[in-house]
Amino acid sequence: MTRSTATPMTWGAVAVAIVAVGGSGPLMAAAASVVPALAIAFWRNAMALSVLAPVTVVRLGRNRGARPDRRTVLRCSLAGILLAGHFATWVPSVTMTSVATATALVCTQPIWAALIALRSGQRFSSRFWAGVVLAVVGVALMTGADVTVSGRALLGDALALAGAVLAAAYVTVGAGIRAETSTTTYTTFGYGSCAAVLLVVCLIGGVRLEGYPAHTWLLLAAVTIGPQLLGHSLINWALSSISATAISVALLLEVPGAALLAWVILDQAPPLLAWPGIAVLLIGLAFVVLGSRSGAPDGVPHDV
Repeated sequence: MTRSTATPMTWGAVAVAIVAVGGSGPLMAAAASVVPALAIAFWRNAMALSVLAPVTVVRLGRNRGARPDRRTVLRCSLAGILLAGHFATWVPSVTMTSVATATALVCTQPIWAALIALRSGQRFSSRFWAGVVLAVVGVALMTGADVTVSGRALLGDALALAGAVLAAAYVTVGAGIRAETSTTTYTTFGYGSCAAVLLVVCLIGGVRLEGYPAHTWLLLAAVTIGPQLLGHSLINWALSSISATAISVALLLEVPGAALLAWVILDQAPPLLAWPGIAVLLIGLAFVVLGSRSGAPDGVPHDV
């Protein structure tokens, strides 16, 4: 299937993926009433690994030539460490500021990925830089609104931005690896090292990893199955017929989707003053995506 043969079914898959990925923040915030943030980050990666690892083992067992060499495993592990840093900052952020605000801020990932590419000699259009300016204004408006809420909300904003930077680094490292190895192999080793790092951090920090009520385990399973597995699988499938640029812009709908789900699940909404900032940020990000696809690494999909 080529990029010119997108069908209503393909766009329907993208819509489902947006809903699935948009559920990440609300579901994690709901689980956070019982589960520590770092434990949520660990379990969603460990659960995803339990699904992907058997598939990868069978696949590599049947095709010995597809087995990654030591260098590839090390690079996948590095990507996983960056992913662990992303989750260690992004997950706590949704418990400290509003889900909509945290989701919008972590979606600034394309800006940071493009700026990393800029250091490698890439050049971007005026549309890209106009988008960066708009995004900065949007972030300023959003964080300014959170100043009126609490210092904790402002810290949550900072953690979400840190999560975006680490996600961009993860995408940049992963872009080269995915050109040489399969997605399942890459994600298996990446999620494996991510889960291992988070497990060590949880054990050192004395973070409780078990003893949760049954409904909480269902929330953790939903976070894993929805955003981490279903959402990204559908996006990867849709990329065979829809351009990464179109999907990247469509995925910006994740922010209002997360806000709606947070309202339904948590009866939560961001401060009224934050909405203009969210709107300006999303417009800026659309300009960034449209103006940077030729230079920045392909960041679709990204796991939040």
